[in-house]
Amino acid sequence: MSGPHEGYGQYPLQQPGEQPPYSDQGYADPAAAAQHAPEHGKKKKRAYAAGAFDVGAGGNAALGGQLQGGGQFGAPAPAPVPADGGYPQPDVQGQPAAYGAPQPQPPYGGPGQPYGGIGQPAAVGGYQAAEPYYSAAGAPAVSGGVAGLASGLSAMNLGPGTQQQPQQLPPQPRAGPLNQLYPTDLLNQPFNVSELDLPPPPIILPPNSSVTPSPDANCQPKYVRSTLNAVPTSHSLLKKSKLPFALVIQPYAALHDLDDPVPVVQDQVISRCRRCRSYINPFVAFLDHGHRWRCNMCNLTNDVPQAFDWDAAAQKTVDRWQRHELNHAVVEFVAPQEYMVRPPQPLVYLFLFDVGYASVSTGLLATSARTILDSLNRIPNADRRTRLGFIAVDSSLHYFSVPRDSDENGETSMLVVSDLDEPFLPVPQELLVPLAECRNSVENFLTKLPDMFADNQNNGSCMGSALRAGHKLISPLGGKIVVLSASLPNVGYGKLDMREDKKLLGTSKENGLLQTASSFYKSFAVECSKNQVSIDMFLFSSHYQDVASLSNLPRYTGGQTWFYPGWNAGRPEDAIKFASEFSDYLSSEIGLEAVLRVRATTGLRMSTFYGNFFNRSSDLCAFPAFPRDQCYVVEVAIDENLGKPFICLQTAVLHTTCNGERRIRVMTLALPTTTTLADVYASADQCAITTYFTHKAVERALSNGLDSARDGLQSRITELLQTFRKELAGGSMGGGLQFPSNLRGLPALFLGLIKHVGLRKSAQIPSDLRSAALCLLSTLPLPLLVQYIYPRLYSLHDMPDNAGVPDPETSHIVLPPPLNLSSERFVPYGLYLIDDGQTQFLWVGRDAVPQLLVDVFGVADRTQLRVGKGSLPELDNDFNERVRAVVQKSRDHKSRGVGSIVVPHLYIVREDGEPSLKLWAQTLLVEDRADQGMSYQQWMGTMREKVVQ
Repeated sequence: MSGPHEGYGQYPLQQPGEQPPYSDQGYADPAAAAQHAPEHGKKKKRAYAAGAFDVGAGGNAALGGQLQGGGQFGAPAPAPVPADGGYPQPDVQGQPAAYGAPQPQPPYGGPGQPYGGIGQPAAVGGYQAAEPYYSAAGAPAVSGGVAGLASGLSAMNLGPGTQQQPQQLPPQPRAGPLNQLYPTDLLNQPFNVSELDLPPPPIILPPNSSVTPSPDANCQPKYVRSTLNAVPTSHSLLKKSKLPFALVIQPYAALHDLDDPVPVVQDQVISRCRRCRSYINPFVAFLDHGHRWRCNMCNLTNDVPQAFDWDAAAQKTVDRWQRHELNHAVVEFVAPQEYMVRPPQPLVYLFLFDVGYASVSTGLLATSARTILDSLNRIPNADRRTRLGFIAVDSSLHYFSVPRDSDENGETSMLVVSDLDEPFLPVPQELLVPLAECRNSVENFLTKLPDMFADNQNNGSCMGSALRAGHKLISPLGGKIVVLSASLPNVGYGKLDMREDKKLLGTSKENGLLQTASSFYKSFAVECSKNQVSIDMFLFSSHYQDVASLSNLPRYTGGQTWFYPGWNAGRPEDAIKFASEFSDYLSSEIGLEAVLRVRATTGLRMSTFYGNFFNRSSDLCAFPAFPRDQCYVVEVAIDENLGKPFICLQTAVLHTTCNGERRIRVMTLALPTTTTLADVYASADQCAITTYFTHKAVERALSNGLDSARDGLQSRITELLQTFRKELAGGSMGGGLQFPSNLRGLPALFLGLIKHVGLRKSAQIPSDLRSAALCLLSTLPLPLLVQYIYPRLYSLHDMPDNAGVPDPETSHIVLPPPLNLSSERFVPYGLYLIDDGQTQFLWVGRDAVPQLLVDVFGVADRTQLRVGKGSLPELDNDFNERVRAVVQKSRDHKSRGVGSIVVPHLYIVREDGEPSLKLWAQTLLVEDRADQGMSYQQWMGTMREKVVQ
């Protein structure tokens, strides 16, 4: 993630004496409000409140942890840390007023009385005060960095500009303990959603672990997160813990390099270990007056390359200690010739347009062509080698030969091939054209394409045959095949049948619908991977489209499946969403002919890999195209006892950039080792653990069925609670359920996963919708995945004064405090935003006051409110601006250190409106009882029974 500031749930506190927002005196009638209208041009504050002074009426009241709801003022001051190390308890003294009705007592308890205090999590990164993590000797608090380096290295004279090689000190034993274990009672101190925004437990390394005192010497969690930030020294201790040891790897934190620059080593001097092939990094040791270096993975001593201290361009010596690879855990090397099997490939996009009746009548063909036309300047083409190709698909294949701009008489010609068994390429050399040399011709073609098929009544789709033809066309070069389809492939290769049967949904036979119906899709995908061809699927059908089968193509080629059920360009929201996402997709910088490998300290082995790629050998993942918006999970096995005070794991991605440069992105993560179970639990990362188990659950759902996946999740969380009770809580529970405070969100996240549309038991979920959700669960970057499993809920009618406006220091819009996902947080006059990252719901309470409706939606009567898919009107008032800013900020992926093209749909939901829409929104309230799922309280009760047995 992007550091401890924006996005980590630390909300600015309101200072004493500040006015609360939108509830000046709780006025209910406009006349009274007019009497008190502010003077001197101050903005008028509106009162939309229903005087909810009852304790427990809003937000996270009475829920333990941090009281957030109705929490208009942030908090006066952090609450003291309780003795048991849980998050502070709320100081409930009454709720602030919100939009609306008269109040039963004077506001805020009368003159001179304090506002109801709202407890914030402990201030230091939210994980407790800093002291417990470190001894009195006090290694400095460096979250995710290299603790205790500064003091050790100042003696080494390693400051900037030192030319001589200093004597390097060996790593010292750790100055103090690892992260302190704080048991908490899950029943009396339930988790609060804001804890999911906290950084992972700090990585506390011994002093002098790295060769430079750089704060960037260890890998930031936005690139690589470990499920354990203290690693057991033996397989038996790991097994005893029942915790997984895995890495969550997201090599890119943005769609474009400009948004997330990484240091680039340009001089092509790449020093690697002769034995294990690890790259030199901040955790190696220099020996023999700096002429040799010892590998931190396998301990072999290697020679330092002569050019390591020499700048060939300037013909002078350089300061070794300034080199990027010794100061930064994440670097990118420009690769020399020996890293290339062939000259770097150009960027190639081959578009397969469905031109059948469904695609033409819904406006898909026209919108796709228009978006590509408008995005030609955004497609990466700095080296002017990018090529485009186009094939139209119904029951025949339509190839387009696009002439060069220099060809004055050139018109794009269409060549139709009806032989679907062995489709030939009519004029192979003119079907993939350089964008730079054919720009005008491409523009003309895309302008005319929708009209060519405007009257097409053909319902056939030979997409399987088209894919084979496309593969034949681009396999000599490699590249991306982009499928835009609104129908089921029903003729030719890979022909699929309509197999959705509503009677099977929710039964054990549903599993068959989530399997691929034709072996063609997996075997063809593996063939594509070998030839550096990646496939992305954009699927738009309003009928069954067999996402389960089609998603195999992206799964094994490093691509992605995007699903737009019931899409129609006649709805502006649908057209804008797709056009925006598709344009961002086309602009994204991707790596080509990429491979990913993870190396580690001797004794560790990468055992299992999860994500969209083809596993070419035991430890090599192949990506014909490397996307910027996916993450990968790698399980790590401990084969031999670890004798070192810390271990290292190094991820390398060899790829060709969009601009034809061969590069290696290297990410090095160092983690301390421990022999005690308490250290392992205290340093476990609940969000990374959830990501690992999500990938396991998807794999299990596809192989053994949904029941097996859900049961597996329930048994794993039970096992963890049992282990903690037996090994670390002394076997006694009292009446509670003990677990470390840093893992307090795990039961809620597991419940969210079991109730997620991809996994939950239900006879109402079409298999296409479920398959598309499983695709997202197995590819989303960690921050978006956690939100997809446990969505965000914000109370808008009573948000703090600083919410919805830019923070003066960071200039980022401030979000209101998030609330736990329970209908108990809702008041009938409230306005709420529920956001799972893919869909947003704006919930309007049945008693919302007219003034709120006028300010936000521009209508005075609830019945005039247009419900369903829509957008917020831009009105000229402060509150409308703030609500729109919150909705927009909630979609901001960049500030959370992830790349994503997704623009969520916004649905307006009236509490007393369309029942099916209301039910859909309510399925995101994970802590409620719904469908066949239990509530959070029931879930925790079940857990306790199983643990105490």
